[in-house]
Amino acid sequence: MAPQFVFPRTLRDLEEDQEDDRLCVQNPIDVASLRPSQLEEFVKGVSFDLSDKELLCVEEQDVFDRVYSLIRGYSSLPPSCKLNFVETLRSNFSVLLPNVDSVTRHSQGQDDESPVLDRVGSHRNAFKIYSFFLFSVIVAEESNVSSNNSSKVTASTRKKHPISSWNWEPQRGRILNLIANSLEINLTLIFGSSGLDENYISYITKNAYSLFENATVLKDSEAKGALCRIVGACATKYQYMAQSCASIMHLVHKYDFVVAHIADAVADAEKKYADGSLASSLIREIGRANPKDYVKDSAGAENVGRFMVELADRLPKLVSTNIGLLVPHFGGDSYKIRNALVGVLGKLVAKAFKDVEGELNSKSVRLRTKQAMLEILLERCRDVSAYTRSRVLHVWAELCEEHSLSIGLWNEVAEVAAGRLEDKSAIVRKSALNLLIMMLQHNPFGPQLRIASFEATLEQYKKKLKELEPEKPSESVPDVFPAEGDTFNGDGEIDDVNAVGVTKEQHESLSDSCLASVDGNIIQNDSSVPDVGNLEQTRALVASLEAGLRFSKCIAATMPTLIQLMASPSATDVENTILLLMRCRQFQIDGSEECLRKMLPLVFSQDKSIYEAVENAFITIYIRKNSVETAKNLLNLAIESNIGDLAALEFIVSALVSKGDISTSAISALWDFFSFNVNGTTAEQSRGALSVLCMAAKSHPGLLGTHLQDIIDIGFGRWAKVDPLLARTACVALQRLSQEDKKKLLSSSGSRVFAILESLITGFWLPENIWYSAADRAIAAMYTIHPTPETLAAEMVKKSLNSLFDCSGGEDLQNEIDNGNASALSMVQVAKLGRFLFLVSNVAMNQLVYIESCLRKIQKQKGGKEKTGSADQTAEAKGAMPSDTPKDNGISAELGLAASEDAILDTLTERAEKEIVSGGFDEKNLIGHCATFLSKLCRNFSLMHKYPVLQASGMLALCRFMIIDAKFCEANLQLLFTVVESAPSEIVRSNCTIALGDLAVRFPNLLEPWTENMYSRLRDSSASVRKNAVLVLSHLILNDMMKVKGYINEMAIRLEDEDERISNLARLFFHELSKKGSNPVYNLLPDILGKLSNQNLERESFYNIMQFLIGSIKRDKQMEALVEKLCNRFSGVTDTIQWEYISYCLSQLTFTEKGMKKLMELFKTYEHALSEDSVLGHFKAILNKSKKFAKPELKSCIEEFEEKLNKFHTEKKEQEETARLAQIHQQKIDSMQDFSFNQNSKEDRAESETAEEGEVVDPSCDGMAQSINEEASSASAKSEENFGSSSELIESETGDIAPESLEEVKSTGS
Repeated sequence: MAPQFVFPRTLRDLEEDQEDDRLCVQNPIDVASLRPSQLEEFVKGVSFDLSDKELLCVEEQDVFDRVYSLIRGYSSLPPSCKLNFVETLRSNFSVLLPNVDSVTRHSQGQDDESPVLDRVGSHRNAFKIYSFFLFSVIVAEESNVSSNNSSKVTASTRKKHPISSWNWEPQRGRILNLIANSLEINLTLIFGSSGLDENYISYITKNAYSLFENATVLKDSEAKGALCRIVGACATKYQYMAQSCASIMHLVHKYDFVVAHIADAVADAEKKYADGSLASSLIREIGRANPKDYVKDSAGAENVGRFMVELADRLPKLVSTNIGLLVPHFGGDSYKIRNALVGVLGKLVAKAFKDVEGELNSKSVRLRTKQAMLEILLERCRDVSAYTRSRVLHVWAELCEEHSLSIGLWNEVAEVAAGRLEDKSAIVRKSALNLLIMMLQHNPFGPQLRIASFEATLEQYKKKLKELEPEKPSESVPDVFPAEGDTFNGDGEIDDVNAVGVTKEQHESLSDSCLASVDGNIIQNDSSVPDVGNLEQTRALVASLEAGLRFSKCIAATMPTLIQLMASPSATDVENTILLLMRCRQFQIDGSEECLRKMLPLVFSQDKSIYEAVENAFITIYIRKNSVETAKNLLNLAIESNIGDLAALEFIVSALVSKGDISTSAISALWDFFSFNVNGTTAEQSRGALSVLCMAAKSHPGLLGTHLQDIIDIGFGRWAKVDPLLARTACVALQRLSQEDKKKLLSSSGSRVFAILESLITGFWLPENIWYSAADRAIAAMYTIHPTPETLAAEMVKKSLNSLFDCSGGEDLQNEIDNGNASALSMVQVAKLGRFLFLVSNVAMNQLVYIESCLRKIQKQKGGKEKTGSADQTAEAKGAMPSDTPKDNGISAELGLAASEDAILDTLTERAEKEIVSGGFDEKNLIGHCATFLSKLCRNFSLMHKYPVLQASGMLALCRFMIIDAKFCEANLQLLFTVVESAPSEIVRSNCTIALGDLAVRFPNLLEPWTENMYSRLRDSSASVRKNAVLVLSHLILNDMMKVKGYINEMAIRLEDEDERISNLARLFFHELSKKGSNPVYNLLPDILGKLSNQNLERESFYNIMQFLIGSIKRDKQMEALVEKLCNRFSGVTDTIQWEYISYCLSQLTFTEKGMKKLMELFKTYEHALSEDSVLGHFKAILNKSKKFAKPELKSCIEEFEEKLNKFHTEKKEQEETARLAQIHQQKIDSMQDFSFNQNSKEDRAESETAEEGEVVDPSCDGMAQSINEEASSASAKSEENFGSSSELIESETGDIAPESLEEVKSTGS
């Protein structure tokens, strides 16, 4: 028998001589020194011997030495030799494995044990040798592959080598599978009952786990499966547990790609051997780990977490029995471990409790375990980490998708998700939105979730339930309490453990079959209620309907929050909110339709993803395959939209028309609705259809020309009297005509159209509230279509003036107005005068726009000529066409004629603009006279206050004239600001506030001295005025039309406005302002702080304002600079409230290490303020926040600094207390001195009066009185002296006071 083979630590160790009798290499051969032919012959000889001889020949010394030599020089073998050699070893080992069992069977028939033992020993030796050499081949090949991979970068440009005949990939899997098979046979037959050789199993597992570190090996499914079998067999079958657990945890911590594969190995071992000890050991190992270790090793914590989730997914029941070991880690600081545990609980709830087999006791335990897990998941929704909160909501969504969430918990989860919509973290809000989407999609209550439908259906079934319920005697009341066999579930309901299966089945059958059909229709009467079965089934249905009603109300209650989320700066918030609203609309949630309309303004978003989300939602909701339905949806949307939504609708409709998403058939259907070709069409629908067609014409101007006559006939015909807004829409349609259609209109029916427009403007057939907007569009249409609109406009103004009063009457009216006679307006109607002023100002404004459009046309023509000239010049240079024009242009350019033409054009434009209001030279034109009259009219405040509607029209007209003419603006600025501050009508103040914004854009130099007055509009009592002021100032500042002056604190106060919309607009302003340049908010913050501190703001409001403003500062350098600025403000302030405010601002900063050191260095600037408890509290908050992220060195400095603050605070408090006591003592002494002095004075006065009243004065009495006075005085002096000795602080004062009082007493006595 050959010596025993012992697994060496390394291959080279076999060459060393060992003291014990073990098989080692005697004559190794250096195969690298052999010639190729010799090497090939050598390999063939070894392979022949292994094949020809007995399988056990490998333990023979000569064969062993030669095989070892080939393994040692394996890397130098050519591919053909490798294939021959490795295939021989593998085939021999595969034949050896079945012989293990035959050895024991053969030994049972023999009496002599020694040959049998020798044969078993030989088999054991051969088994170990083959295993060792085959694994050595794997190690050599893998090291060779990795070295080749590392050198690929340098060899990539070299010439490609021919494809080798040796392919290692399939060989690796076959060898590993063979070794895995060797571990699965009954090895106790050759190793004995004592177990496997420690060296053997250690070698196998070590190399197996090293192969797990190679991602390439794990991509090979055959090799990966074999490795999993090896790991499972070694750990589970052969109880190599402790070492395996340590190796597995090392792999999991270090390599993220290995997690799923290790989980597969553990799960396969449990299934194959019906032994979960490996999984249990790993869970115990994870549970025993110190939670702080996971904080330090973030990557390791993530890998361990993934491994736990994978295990729970594969072995849910086993993990559920060991979950108690992992739950304590919920209290750890690593959010990644908490995330993983949440995922584990989700997997367990979904998979570990599906079966209903087992005894009742074990079943109740499992139900309680599941309930505990669900409660933990609900609790984790309030985790401190946003990542964990997000993960919990994601797990709930998975449970909904897998139908693992019971109706009992449905509403609790829905309410949690609804609450998380207001979470401060965007990822949590995203998860909450996705959860609500999933809950709606998989809800068990039916396809329609209207609250009214649920309430009506529920009411009917409650009546049905009352009819079915028998009358209960009074003594049966105690039976409603749970019996011993009942348990409470998480919703406060009672579950009978003995009837779990039945109740669940009934509940599911009812919710699936009856509930959806019952909810579809509102029950009209008792006889229409479908019969759902017996009493218990009816109760279950009522409970389900109640749960469904609660769910519908919960989702409907989120609508205001969803509207806010659509204004979120986070694109994911907006996208997911739109998706949720679409799902709500699908299930007919109350309020979802109105909320979806709020998304229309988002088409103007600069974020492409938001625009695409809105566009996709719009197409899904409103665009149908049926063109009539599409047209009806669009026209209804146009009818119901406000001005802002109409602008957004116009934008998206024109975009969809240009893309072809709104088809030509839908356009034709819209024309049918407008022309009343669809039965039942109303005037309002006709107007809506025309409005949508005007929107579509923005991208396709020729679209309206095909039905031009219909627009005139219907838009201004009898239907306009039914729906007056139709006339306004028809005017918009005329404006949108293409140039060709406008020419066609002028040639065919121009005079008719202008007559209609004139009658609309000067007539009175439209209602007062609609005339203004219709006249505005009509004047604009007239200026767009007419070739000389100013002549037609002048005629209309004259006609309107004549209808108001004749010329002489107009002068008299002006004189009466100048004299302040309000009765003068009895000559005219106020409504007519308001219309006239509107008409005049609108014509003036359109004239200004017309002049600018003419200027643009001239400049465009001039630019076209210049381009033509340059093209001709280029052609002449090439010799194509000679021309004199380029030469003329060149001469003109040299003489400066081109520049003079531009100057002349500018002068003419300026003159034309001035003539609108001011007139030319010494004369005023028509509008100029009206402007003078208007100015005097608006200055008559008593008259204006009497007629607020007239004031609104008058001030609006005045503002338009001011926008047109600079001189008129300057002359009436004082009037405008007087009105904007004192007008009783908030409509007038709002209009004037908006006009101020336009004036600031057109004449910034004129408005600059009035900046403070513009900011003062932010303090207006009207919410409408404040809102418009915020919008105007935001527009001016953000577009660099107004500098941020020292009044920005007024805008900051609006952050806490009682009107939520105003506060949101102010927040948006500062958010956008912080994006400009280097963040102006940083520079404005100290000034805002100083001014807000001196205003009577509530403490909470101040805190909220400063917290928001400081939150918009993100740069570390700016934070550090603010630390210094704020600390220096302490030195110039004595007010304790301001100390508190400054320290609060400091506490809101994000402190870096540099900022913290600066705070410590500036201690002298704020040491005097530390006596205040609130100030110290804010400084402690700073230190507590800094400790969490500080390095150990800085942390020690912070702790020392904290002690210093506490000590200084205590000292300051003691000094203040001492000073306060001294002051109290001084007051007591002063009061006693006054009392003593008053007493002595009273006695002296009484004695003197007695002496004066006596007729005879006895000298002896006089002397006696004097002695009495002296004694009283000395007694008083002694008492004062004694009292003064008790207080060192006032001893000198007491000494000064006593002699004076004594002298007074003496003088009084004398």
